Amino acid sequence: MDTEQFLYIAGKLLGASTATLGLTACVVPLAFGFGALASWARCSRHRIPRRLADLYVLIFRSTPMLVQLFVLYYGLSQFEVVRSSFVWPLLRDPYICAVFAMAIGSGAYVAEVIRGALGAVPKGAAEAGTSLGLTRVKTFFLITLPIAARSAIPASSSEVVITIKATSLASTVTVMELTGTARDLMSETYDVIEVFVMVSAIYLILNAVIMLLFRTVEARFSIPGLAA
Repeated sequence: MDTEQFLYIAGKLLGASTATLGLTACVVPLAFGFGALASWARCSRHRIPRRLADLYVLIFRSTPMLVQLFVLYYGLSQFEVVRSSFVWPLLRDPYICAVFAMAIGSGAYVAEVIRGALGAVPKGAAEAGTSLGLTRVKTFFLITLPIAARSAIPASSSEVVITIKATSLASTVTVMELTGTARDLMSETYDVIEVFVMVSAIYLILNAVIMLLFRTVEARFSIPGLAA
């Protein structure tokens, strides 16, 4: 590979990495939203929300994310009721479909992260809030939630890193992110090994930066002895 070819491939891959980061930026907040909603349902006093949340976590943690993506993008389009519904314009868009499929799948893991973080909060913390005259809601938001959020930082870091790598699945539904662009470059230039190495290096750098940021946040806010 000469210098000109290297610069061409590097430019294409760096440009595609912005698509990977864009996907991640869309997926992560939605995943934490789905996870928080599932965690809230699992804490419900009513049986039905608890069972539905448990079923959601079981299904999406037990099946491959690639299968989930294919079912959402290719499978649902087979039903006329779906194609004639108001959600069809969203489901036929590969980018939106990829974002939602990954967010729903990651949300099941986030629900477990949140469950572990809430379980790590000492019972005495809530009791202290009650003794101060705080309501259950105030105790949760002022005492329980801050402690749980801090103890969940390490597991949240792992989930974000996994999400960055999982964005490579989006190329299977024609979303050209880093891995999809790399596949096209391999077919175009035949520099398979070189492209693989460059893609791996970019993923390594992206994830190293994410882990460094989370480690900095953890060092600043984590509570010794607590972990999700």
